Amino acid sequence: MKQLIIISIGMLLFFSCKQEKKQEAIAPVKIDQYSIEQFMDNEQAFSNGFSPDKSTVLMTSNRSGIYNMYTTPTQGGEFTPITTSDSSSVFGISYFPKDDRILFRMDGNGDEIYKIYVKDTSGIKALTPEKNVRALFRGWAKDGKSFFYGSNERDSKFMDHYEMNIDDFSSKVIFENKDGMQFGGMSEDKTYIALTKSINTNDSDLYVLNTNTKEKVKINDNVSGNAPEDFSPDGKSLYYTTDDNAEFSYLMKYNLEDGTKEKVIEKDWDIASFYFTRNGKYQVMFTNEDAKTVMEVKDVATGNKINFPSIEGQQINSANFSRDESMALLRVGGSNMPTNSYAYDLETKKYTKLTEVLNKDINPDHLVTSEVVRFTSFDGVEIPAIYYKPKQASKENKVPALVWVHGGPGGQSRQGFNSILQYLVNHGYAILAVNNRGSSGYGKTFFKMDDQNHGDKDLKDCVAGKDWLANQEDINADKIGIIGGSYGGYMTMAALTYAPEEFKVGVNIFGVTNWLRTLKSIPQWWESFKEALYTEMGDPNTADSVRLRQISPLFHTEKVTKPLMVLQGAKDPRVLKVESDEIVEGVKKNGVPVEYVLFDDEGHGFVKKENQIEAYGRVLKFLNTYLKGKNNETINDDKIESNKLDSAS
Repeated sequence: MKQLIIISIGMLLFFSCKQEKKQEAIAPVKIDQYSIEQFMDNEQAFSNGFSPDKSTVLMTSNRSGIYNMYTTPTQGGEFTPITTSDSSSVFGISYFPKDDRILFRMDGNGDEIYKIYVKDTSGIKALTPEKNVRALFRGWAKDGKSFFYGSNERDSKFMDHYEMNIDDFSSKVIFENKDGMQFGGMSEDKTYIALTKSINTNDSDLYVLNTNTKEKVKINDNVSGNAPEDFSPDGKSLYYTTDDNAEFSYLMKYNLEDGTKEKVIEKDWDIASFYFTRNGKYQVMFTNEDAKTVMEVKDVATGNKINFPSIEGQQINSANFSRDESMALLRVGGSNMPTNSYAYDLETKKYTKLTEVLNKDINPDHLVTSEVVRFTSFDGVEIPAIYYKPKQASKENKVPALVWVHGGPGGQSRQGFNSILQYLVNHGYAILAVNNRGSSGYGKTFFKMDDQNHGDKDLKDCVAGKDWLANQEDINADKIGIIGGSYGGYMTMAALTYAPEEFKVGVNIFGVTNWLRTLKSIPQWWESFKEALYTEMGDPNTADSVRLRQISPLFHTEKVTKPLMVLQGAKDPRVLKVESDEIVEGVKKNGVPVEYVLFDDEGHGFVKKENQIEAYGRVLKFLNTYLKGKNNETINDDKIESNKLDSAS
């Protein structure tokens, strides 16, 4: 750990009172700088549910360096390991409703072909063992005697709906999904299933299927964004959100018997989710308010709002209620504090902190609270962004900066904690997380603004973000780069290719570089979403291919003139390894500095702690070398394991 002291240097002459006040106003900022090992030692831990007697909580954590399952007492205490995987990540699902068996899921090092497993006193058993078959948990039956899951066992393109008995683990198909529908929930009596059919990446048709009569009824009247939320506890209604004739999603109620509809709740922001607790005592709603999560819970019988405590000044991001509705597991965090889990007793109003995820070596006062800012783009459109300014930045100590671009298409940078961003900010890089046009959360007009216009106006928004940074008095306008993952990685490559003089460096984290190939090779289980994606991006099998080729950086690598870093997981099923292989090969021909970091045991996102340390430690070293202009962070290259990392520069 290093001490960073920013000192304003001036003439040490005689001081007037005015000069003393001026000197005081620019007093040195002193913070600790932390290593990537320390930031990646911020634990990623989240609760999965209470045991049947509520005495313990099932947790998933990466404290071992990879995700595994643990249990901890509801009143707080030590974690007890349940699994000890050292290869594929293990993610807890739930305790069984009436005993201490545990469900969990696991894939093959990031290939996203998930399997469902059970852990009991005899060991571990795969409940969906079929090779190359994907299975996703969809909830417990109310009586606790079975659970539901989706699987593409019958047809690799579509997820059918299954029920599995927990006594003998026999399963049966409830609904064969032959029309490429997306599952949206089932009534407790299993009579009704909510389904959606994507039209584009914003709009979907909403249906209710009667499993007895096989009748399927379309609910929405107009083309709009529709999403099923929950069936009412009495099984008579379906609650859903829609943006029909509105910018933001509001809550509707559909009467299953007579087909009537009524508006229930409307906000000035998107209602992101709504559900009832198991016995219908509470209704829970989350809204996305300017990239921040806001929770509202009401007592259904009285309509009264249930006041939850303000915990450490942070926001409640999720709530998982016990089956008897007396307790809830809360996830609480903010932009300057990683998310912790709490057990909350709704009767006594007392809460217990179950995790301490911030590395004890890190002083929370040295972390940065983000700020929502807005700037005007080239055509007058207002662009929202999340801004992280280093504490050591000042007019006298100008710092380099990065434009951060989120994944997508769609997606949103939010006011949550991000260890990678805090690490870079801690080391003196200002970061502007741009929510360019096409981002979610700001109304459907804004969301649709980049349809079949990617790499153009959305890129110009990022350039406008760079210009905003350059105009800040504490930013070094000559040292601004761009970084992003997935779609953000594409935007990084688009910036270096189509606006080659705007940014000084680019960091592409598993970004798309050839849209023709990516759109033709999307995973089979995305079949129901493929046409919607084609509507937004363009169909590579039609005349759209001309434009898709034009916006694909791979075919224009000769334009790249600035240093580039590329990071990729070899198991990535969304952005194939070949995307990164070829962009690196092409850019290197220009004589431009290129660094390539490849992990053989990662997918679309790096989940193993040792890989995260390697990846993002090298990102900082790259930035210090090519953006900041000095290598003031020592990284031991001898730690690189040849079987996991391929680096070319």
